[in-house]
Amino acid sequence: MLNYKDLWKRSLAVVPSGVHSPVRSFASVGGEPIFFSKAKGPYLWDIKGNKYIDFCLAFGPLILGHCDPEISHVIKETAENADCFGACEPYSLALAEFINRELPFLEKIRFVSSGTEAVMSTLRLARAATKREYVLKFEGCYHGHVDSLLVRAGSIPDSAGVTKIQSQNTFVLSLDDENSLEEFFQKNGKKLALAIIEPLPANNGLVVQRHSFLQKLADLCKQYGALLCFDEVISGFRVARQGMAGLTGIQADFTCLGKIIGGGFPVGAYCGRQELMDLLAPEGPVYQAGTLSANPFGMRAGLATLEKCKRDAIYEPLAELTKDFCQTLNTLLNTYTNLNWDLISFASLFWLKNKTPETIRSISAIPKEHQQNYAKIFHLFLDAGIYLPPSGFEVCFLSLAHTAEVLDEALEKIKKKLRNQSII
Repeated sequence: MLNYKDLWKRSLAVVPSGVHSPVRSFASVGGEPIFFSKAKGPYLWDIKGNKYIDFCLAFGPLILGHCDPEISHVIKETAENADCFGACEPYSLALAEFINRELPFLEKIRFVSSGTEAVMSTLRLARAATKREYVLKFEGCYHGHVDSLLVRAGSIPDSAGVTKIQSQNTFVLSLDDENSLEEFFQKNGKKLALAIIEPLPANNGLVVQRHSFLQKLADLCKQYGALLCFDEVISGFRVARQGMAGLTGIQADFTCLGKIIGGGFPVGAYCGRQELMDLLAPEGPVYQAGTLSANPFGMRAGLATLEKCKRDAIYEPLAELTKDFCQTLNTLLNTYTNLNWDLISFASLFWLKNKTPETIRSISAIPKEHQQNYAKIFHLFLDAGIYLPPSGFEVCFLSLAHTAEVLDEALEKIKKKLRNQSII
């Protein structure tokens, strides 16, 4: 029979660090990763047949759960007709038209294969449109592994292999600091091509921003002639039908999408005003291409996902379910542990964190002991048959498949485990 240790040893021999994306490893929580072989609805099964309730959900794209019957039907139908075209086809058009109808200020859309690709292309397009070079990002917001955005602070590269030249025109500010924002624009605003932000930062904890901060950023961009990009790869079609743009009423010049719009398949999209998007080749001077862009599986699965979300009006009920679940779970954790937990949720996202005196709106406010405490909870939940993201800085997700009955099952498993094990 296959076992984790053998597979992990084999993987380490042929794959760097044993994983194809760093966060899949257990480096942040300790131990060796579990290997899964099956997923359905809200559940995962490992190679030994053990069943887990999944709150990682592939880090966000599966808002309907694993292998939703309607999506599976579309995938099987697609597989009978095509693998990939590399030519014009109606499926990407249908998805683009749906997105445009839901978010009409996104006048034109181009599909790529990942969120990183979408951001990379947006940067190039913004610099071409403004004829400026500076880019502004915010500490704790992740925009993929684009060289010029893997910057920690003060244009200091945050990864080996990223040169100072590649990152020297990227500036980093703290979230939730309007004074620093105004100072930056007064000094650099006329040289700024693009400001990019996750309007709901969810890659370094769930760091919900004040509307006034996001509005200030949008106003300053407009005042100084810079472009604004909302990176909604996670939040787009996850938090609401129109994403954070709809919830905030702020319409950025560019929006990057991904995850949910592909229905679980590799996808990314960058969208914006017509005059900006028309700068793309072949008609415009900005080049971008992709062999697998608008792959029919992602296009059809994505459209079927979005249509079901709209038809079944899932967003408000799912948000309420998430909120109620987090409140009950929070009570359980604080009853049976002394780690002082304070779960927060936004729509169908939630984050397990330690309690802090004030709402966390910047990365510096996250307690230093957070990761260590999360590692304890992660393994306790894992032993109880609950799979969380293997990092305390990743957020958790609910899906339509996480019914009230499934959440009651999860709470019962957690309660039973907590009663039998003390966490100090």
